[in-house]
Formats: sequence, structure tokens, C-alpha cells
Amino acid sequence: MSNQAVPVDGVIGAVVSENPSREDKTKLVANKGAQFTSYDVNAFEIPSGRDELWRFTPLRRLRGLHDGSAVATAEADIAVANTEGVTVEKVARDDARIGVAGVPADRVAAQAYSSFGEATVVTVGTEKEIAEPIAITVTGPGTDAVSYGHLQIRLEKFAKATVVIDQVGSGTYAENIEFVLDDTANLTVVVIQDWQSDAVHVGAHHARLGRDSVLRHFNVSLGGDLVRVSPTVHYDAPGGDAELLGIYFADAGQHLEQRLLVDHTAPKCKSNVLYKGALQGETGPGKVDAHTVWIGDVLIRAGAEDTSTFEFNRNLVLTDGARADSVPNLEIETGEILGAGHASATGRFDDEQLFYLRARGISEQAARRLIVRGFFHEIIDRIPVAAVRDRLDAAIETELAVTGA
Repeated sequence: MSNQAVPVDGVIGAVVSENPSREDKTKLVANKGAQFTSYDVNAFEIPSGRDELWRFTPLRRLRGLHDGSAVATAEADIAVANTEGVTVEKVARDDARIGVAGVPADRVAAQAYSSFGEATVVTVGTEKEIAEPIAITVTGPGTDAVSYGHLQIRLEKFAKATVVIDQVGSGTYAENIEFVLDDTANLTVVVIQDWQSDAVHVGAHHARLGRDSVLRHFNVSLGGDLVRVSPTVHYDAPGGDAELLGIYFADAGQHLEQRLLVDHTAPKCKSNVLYKGALQGETGPGKVDAHTVWIGDVLIRAGAEDTSTFEFNRNLVLTDGARADSVPNLEIETGEILGAGHASATGRFDDEQLFYLRARGISEQAARRLIVRGFFHEIIDRIPVAAVRDRLDAAIETELAVTGA
């Protein structure tokens, strides 16, 4: 693959380079879509807490993923089931398809790109509609082990499929996942981070949408010690429709971070972002409180007329000491849009809801459980796989049992 230094989408400052100069890496950018990107890990400075991309992330807990000291010691297992009508391949990094959905925009994503052994490519052919969900299980490398992975989901023209990516196990794992949608393709994907409590996971999701293609992307963060997921969406042609939905539930000691970028580069495209999180933790000497981070960036470029977009993040704080950071950002470079907006809200239980339920004879504990379940169900109910909905319902009940909510 040729990674020459070139301007991206005609915006100065967005360069893809194997050997960038220091000026390239420190250049002021016109917008979030023009941030520096490269496939080469050495093109990035080692991040610090002063860097905007990393200021919320506890770098000391990344186990060296960010500074090059985390050397791969094992392989994560990527297993694909329900593959009737689907092509599954293991390919090397020099396969021409790898990297087409997006270029790493941070050092950990570049490290993962430079360090994986084999990539897994799952392809749904032209005009094929897969009736059953394609199940992909990513199992971590194991306790005290480090691994890097690469997964690509490709839908050719007029293809339609639902994919469930289940991430389980232990260890330290960094990855890139690509979603490549050709014209008029339709993909629903549910990515679940259900790691063991010792796992550290940093993932970059890259989606590239063709003309009139549809992406429904669900991300669910439940397990792990530290989980940071960064989905990015690019539009190659008019008519693209992307919906990014997510839920996360953090317990004491957990750090769950979501960083999104929806880059509207083509006209007549749509995006909708809705993430909901709950967090509960304990305060006291020597204890680490639950911490969630949600950063939502939406960029409408000058050539993206008739765009329609909205993003919303809500957080429900269940115990004292838990901390939720939420930063929605909207950049608009054209006045010719159909609509755009963003919002964020963080708070505790709604007193009116509690009063309404308790006035009808429901105990306070039961009322709190009903409110939390209802809080998440707006998103869970949209997941088209019944088994996944049931699993998430059970997971939320388990989380609530921790505090007796």
C-alpha cells in the first residue's frame, strides 16, 4: 500500500504519510477531519496527558500500548460463525483491501496496524442478503499477554447483513476494525466489549459509506479495566445514512471511553448519534471511582450540502464519586444544511419519576431499577437480534445488583 503525503479531501493539514516532518505532525488543522493520520506508528509522538486526544485517558493504565513498550506476546483469536453466503479470509497486511476504510489517527491505532499478524476479512457479496446474524467472537490473548488485531467487514453493492462482534476474555488488546460499505449496502453491526475485569482494550472503528448505503452501528461497553473505543465515519458519495448508538455501564475502578467522529464530506447524507451511559463506584482512600468519557465530534464540510445530523449523550450517575465527562462538538462549514444539533445531559435519578412510581406503591429500590432499565431500553430495543437484547437486559440487571439499585 502506498502511503504518500497527500492532502485529504482537499483540506490542508490532513496528511497520510510514512515519514512526516515534525511540521506535518504539529501543524494546526482546519477542523477535526483534518487531524494528522498515518499507518506508521513512528509518525506519532508518544502521547501525554496534555494532548487533546488523550487528556481524559489514564495513560499509566494502558500497559504500554501508547509508548511502544507493549510488545505482542500472543494472538487474540477471531472466530467467525454463521458464514453461509459469506467469505472469510485471513490475509497479510499487504493485501490491497486492508486500510481502505480509514487511516489511524492516534498512536495506539497505528501501533495496532503495524503489529498485527494476520487480518480477518469478512465479505458479503453483491446483492446477497444474509438472513442470520454473522457472529464474530474476539477472544483476548489471556492474562498478562498482549495482542494486536485487525478485522474488516465488507459489504459489496446491494448486500445486506447483521454482524455481532463479541469481545471477551482477558489481556491487553489493541485493534482496528473496518466497515466498508459499497453503494446501496446495508449493515447493522453490534460490537460488545464484555471483557474480564483485568482486560485493557483500545479499539479504532473505521466506517466508509458508499452512495445510498446504510450503517447501523451499536457499541456496548460493559467489561474490562480500561476500554477506549473510537468510531469514525466517512462518506464517499451522496445518500449515506449512519446511525451510531451506544450504551456503557461502568463500575468502581472502570474507565470506559468513547470518542466518535462523523465526517460529512459528501452532500445529502444523514447521521444520528445517541449514546447512553450509567456509572456507579465507591469513594474512599485507595479506591478508584468509576469514570466514563464520551467525546462526540460531527463535522459538516463545505461541500456537504443538505446534511441532516444530530448527536445526543446522556449519563446517569448512580452513586457518589462516579464521574462522567461528556463533550459534544459540532463543526459546520456550510449554511446549506437540512438540520444539525447536539446535546448532552448528566445527572442522577429524576425525582419526579421516582415520586410517580412510589406513589403507585412501588418501592424505591424497585423504582430505581425500573428507571435504569427504561433509560437503556430506548437503545436496546433497536437492536434487531433478540438474543443480544436478552443478554443486555440480563447484564444490566447484574450491574444493578452490585449496588442494590
